[in-house]
Amino acid sequence: MSDIIYLDNASTTFPKPESVYNFMDEFYRKNGVNAGRSSHKLSRIANDLIDDTRRELTDLVKINNKSRVVFTSSATVALNQVLNGLDWSTIKNVYVSPFEHNAIMRTLHYLNKKFDFVIHILDFNSETFELNTKALKPNLSQNMPDLVCVSHVSNVTGYILPIEQLTEILSDYNPIVILDCAQSMGLIDIDLNKLNIDYAIFAGHKTLYGPFGIAGYINNSNKVALKEFIVGGTGSDSINLNMPEVEPYMYEAGSYNIQAIAGLNAAIKWIKQTKVYFIYKKEKELTDLLVSELEQLDGIEIYIPKDRERHIGIVALNIDGYSAEDVARVLDEEFNIAVRAGHHCAPYFRDFINIYEGTVRVSLGYFNDKEQIKYLIESLENL
Repeated sequence: MSDIIYLDNASTTFPKPESVYNFMDEFYRKNGVNAGRSSHKLSRIANDLIDDTRRELTDLVKINNKSRVVFTSSATVALNQVLNGLDWSTIKNVYVSPFEHNAIMRTLHYLNKKFDFVIHILDFNSETFELNTKALKPNLSQNMPDLVCVSHVSNVTGYILPIEQLTEILSDYNPIVILDCAQSMGLIDIDLNKLNIDYAIFAGHKTLYGPFGIAGYINNSNKVALKEFIVGGTGSDSINLNMPEVEPYMYEAGSYNIQAIAGLNAAIKWIKQTKVYFIYKKEKELTDLLVSELEQLDGIEIYIPKDRERHIGIVALNIDGYSAEDVARVLDEEFNIAVRAGHHCAPYFRDFINIYEGTVRVSLGYFNDKEQIKYLIESLENL
């Protein structure tokens, strides 16, 4: 097959909708100016686009307050802003899942060297991936949770964590809850009115089908206010050395990446036009097909949740007699298939499943199809 089969969508979705490429190019050519820094027409148009993108995002997650959207350059920066903006004098017990990305874990590790708190790993069954609720409640009572950081969808396994169940249990303790939606926003229907979380992190270049360079967080909290972590120019009140006191501008120092925001704007409108339900439905059908075909092959072990309704888009696997790196290299060089091998920036997962050499990760997107999955299976059979 001459064209590359791209199955690394958990790293970034690719390709993007054509409307994203077109609008990014068109807007940047006509209005690629510095928003919020001048009062001329071009700057106002750029600023209007930013406001519209905030509205599109909040509409996607069913809240009605565009000022709650804070833009950053990446989800990692967003997590740094949120975590570093907390009052750590009040935080003693932090809970995470074994599926967490280093955007969370390295930031917590860094902060743990500065502040006195304990990181607890939530108890999930390593075979079924189910949350161990019987063990959870006594642990929470013994070590009262002050902060909980969890992914919505695991970037290694595609496991949809039981956020509703978890937050219901956590409601008795009222911790700060951060939900990493990098692998879910735009793919899974999210209603922040029904989720007892404080901050939802998003990454424009993943399941939102936008470009690199635009991400952020949505403040869904009424119980905690963040301190500024990144400060600098905002284009207003320039002789005041303090940051603005209004959200989101007090958290958005520096010039906006207007071209990336244009791409995110077009991407969200494509998602809303295509419908989250249908995006999920197509990706779920491809996921189930991939798993059923892999299960027919000898010598392949896959790492997915037992409850297939809590699984979407991503499959981690290993093949007997091959390292994960060798499988990925052969698929790339001999079969023109792009996957990822390694530990996928999830430091606790290898201990969770007792697999220390890494895994091959196959991750799907809306623009994959059944023929590509068939070709992957044929290629794996030839190994």
